Amino acid sequence: MTNEGVRLDVSALPVQGIPVRDAKDSIPFVNAIRLQESFTARVERRALAWLAEHLPSWLNSDHLTLVGFVAMFLAGASYALARANRVGLILATIFLALNWFGDSLDGTLARLRNRQRPRYGFYVDHMIDTVGGLFLMGGLAISGIVDWRIALGMFIAFLMLSMEVYLAAYTLGTFRLSFAKFGPTEIRILLALGNAALWFYPDARIFGFSFRFFDVCGIVAIAGMALMLISSTICNTVKLYRAETLR
Repeated sequence: MTNEGVRLDVSALPVQGIPVRDAKDSIPFVNAIRLQESFTARVERRALAWLAEHLPSWLNSDHLTLVGFVAMFLAGASYALARANRVGLILATIFLALNWFGDSLDGTLARLRNRQRPRYGFYVDHMIDTVGGLFLMGGLAISGIVDWRIALGMFIAFLMLSMEVYLAAYTLGTFRLSFAKFGPTEIRILLALGNAALWFYPDARIFGFSFRFFDVCGIVAIAGMALMLISSTICNTVKLYRAETLR
């Protein structure tokens, strides 16, 4: 039997017993607990709070989100430029810093001004992170400073780890922003340091072999994200199993 000719009325499907058309008004949204335990978390919170307090009133969190998104696109474009001109490395570092400003500050500003939109913010921020990651890894792949296959591997590992984080936020109510003391800010710092190393030592090789600096760093990043993914998946599976053990 085929599905040809069969139509499904999605609007009639229940969501936990509630029609979809009424779900947005009937099901409360519960914020997940944010877990940020990275090396820079304490200093970063203070810096973001100070910046949020001194921003002009006309600047809102949507503006900052847009700044972060455009900056990540330009960071990727700068890496692509680095294939022909090393100035691209400097530009990439500048745009990574600008991305931190917009991406990290938008939520802080919304909380300070009590203008929070948790569902909108969660959805938009993380869709932008996904597209921004594509821009960044795409730029790195084009740049020639890292093998395109390694750049692709980093993007896939990032997507898989992000999926685990989002599923944990939904099922466990905890949204983890860092793993093993590393979060988005630490990654930006490491990229900036890598850019500086490549600027001063463009022909650097690891242990005298033909491996490029960013290739080795990319492989380490893939291995690290894979380890984080496996560890978190096992831990969260055990938590959920224990929480919903069938009697």
